[in-house]
Amino acid sequence: MWVLQSPHIVRQTPYQSHLCYTSYVSSKLPVSFVSLNPSGYPIKDIKNSNNNNNQLIQSLCRGGNLKQALEVLCSEPNPTQQTFELLIYSCVQQNSLSDGLDIHHHLVNNGFDQDPFLATKLINMYYELGSVDHACKVFDETRERTIYVWNAIFRALAMVGRGEELLDLYGQMNWIGIPSDRFTYTYVLKACVVSELSVCPLQKGKEIHAHILRHGYEANIHVMTTLLDVYARFGCVSYASSVFGAMPVKNFVSWSAMIACYAKNEMPMKALELFQLMMLEACDSVPNSVTMVNVLQACAGLAAMEQGKLIHGYVLRRGLDSILPVLSALITMYGRCGEISLGQRVFDKMKKRDVVSWNSLISVYGMHGFGKKAIQIFENMIHEGVSPSYISFITVLGACSHAGLVEEGKILFESMLSKYMIHPGTEHYACMVDLLGRANRLDEAIKLIEDMHFQPGPTVWGSLLGSCRIHCNVELAERASAMLFELEPRNAGNYVLLADVYAKANMWNEVKSVKKLLETRGLQKIPGCSWIEVKRKVYSFVSVDEYNPQIEELHALLIKLSTEMKEQGYVPQTKVVLYDLEEEEKEKIVLGHSEKLAVAFGLINTAKGETIRITKNLRLCEDCHAVTKFISKFANREILVRDVNRFHRFRDGVCSCGDYW
Repeated sequence: MWVLQSPHIVRQTPYQSHLCYTSYVSSKLPVSFVSLNPSGYPIKDIKNSNNNNNQLIQSLCRGGNLKQALEVLCSEPNPTQQTFELLIYSCVQQNSLSDGLDIHHHLVNNGFDQDPFLATKLINMYYELGSVDHACKVFDETRERTIYVWNAIFRALAMVGRGEELLDLYGQMNWIGIPSDRFTYTYVLKACVVSELSVCPLQKGKEIHAHILRHGYEANIHVMTTLLDVYARFGCVSYASSVFGAMPVKNFVSWSAMIACYAKNEMPMKALELFQLMMLEACDSVPNSVTMVNVLQACAGLAAMEQGKLIHGYVLRRGLDSILPVLSALITMYGRCGEISLGQRVFDKMKKRDVVSWNSLISVYGMHGFGKKAIQIFENMIHEGVSPSYISFITVLGACSHAGLVEEGKILFESMLSKYMIHPGTEHYACMVDLLGRANRLDEAIKLIEDMHFQPGPTVWGSLLGSCRIHCNVELAERASAMLFELEPRNAGNYVLLADVYAKANMWNEVKSVKKLLETRGLQKIPGCSWIEVKRKVYSFVSVDEYNPQIEELHALLIKLSTEMKEQGYVPQTKVVLYDLEEEEKEKIVLGHSEKLAVAFGLINTAKGETIRITKNLRLCEDCHAVTKFISKFANREILVRDVNRFHRFRDGVCSCGDYW
């Protein structure tokens, strides 16, 4: 196709590529007849070109013969734009950076260095070949910077986590006055979550949100789904929910993103409710494997095994049972619902297993306190030829911690670097501090922290503080909490842990001081919440719950059980109450804890002999642990309680944790 080109008239023709660019014709070209390729970009005047050579080069590229094509290129005085496009594409296919540099050199020598179409192709090529610095050089040397060239460099920088540079360039683009498109906003938003930024990434995300609204992209499903994901990554569930609710059209990606937001921000009930709504209302939105992984994660979070079984059935019907992430999520779901055997069965039937599958199984046995079994699975994985990952060691060291396997854990920790060339990270040190601390080897734990080759983070000091709470070590608790108050001043849980230590030591003035500090900083203790699934419906309870329609019946049952337990030697452990009250008042408070209400609800609303499954968002307190042991014996029931740390299986007055948690 031929178009009369004038310095004052620019023709734009749609360009269909993976970036869906529209085309560009340089206004700097002289008045002449200019050929447009199918992309809509101008092709250099080829009246003197050897068309046969160009066709030969293109044919060789299409056949995968890049070396021969380059030989012909050396003898072609007038290569065309399409020839260079195919050469660049071949370099990516052949994964050859050296050939890419050679072609770039030829391209410059033939006067195509300011062709925005080929500049875009070069930037994409250098990114694909792992040389973003070369991509940046192409961008810097391109004077005609169309939105397509900007988007290409934005994509490259976003994908390698160089968000600071991306955002600086985005500011320059806005200052120049080049309007953004949907791809621009997508890459700029991704920069907020994949990079370490000197500015607050959440604040930057809000600024970009304002740009999106100002320029009328609030109806674009791709942009708004990415924005939703940004808010979800930073735990801003209310913002994400607002974005989702305002979307005029939703597809399965946007539904999945919102489900994932709830599932990953400790709102599993919301995740399941939204999934059910999606299945009812979104007829065009068929859940894919990513959706199912997030829904299974929500089921695991609530120990909602019946719901999980329904999802498992859906996975089988949809033919998603060959997808490794889905199978790994099933293993985790069954394990976190207390059914290790079902998770093991899923694992055993897998035709192919990756390191994530093995990690899932190790984690399941670890959270149930089967540390030696977890180590055995870890060793089996290595024997099968699967190399352990960074996460593998977190799971197996966590398993050692729950089972008190100190020496085994130390050997595994030391083998990370010496045997597997994996440098221990902050999570591994946190596991080791937890392992040593729970075993009351606090001196070793603090020495390990002092010997770390990098500054210990909140997880390390948090592990030490948790151990100090178990063993009532006030001095070390104060040291750990001082570091935590500096590292994460807005985390109310750290203040509560220190207050727990003071309460155990009967240091009530210090308890008041910590509570005053919480109040001064505008922080609130996370309320205890427990969930139980009965007849495929999930019920939630909070401490001293006065809104449940069965609350009077639940209290009556708990008072009756408390009286019977006291006759058998039960003494309420009221030191968990952070108030200096009369003993009778403290007993009333601990009797109203959310997990006790959930247990009572399960006893009333499930069949005799049926297993009761409960999940709690915090650590199981000492009094609830003691009470549940008694109830399991009196009621002749198996009671499964999963708290934030591990699994407790109560049966006939004994807990699987051996009172070590």
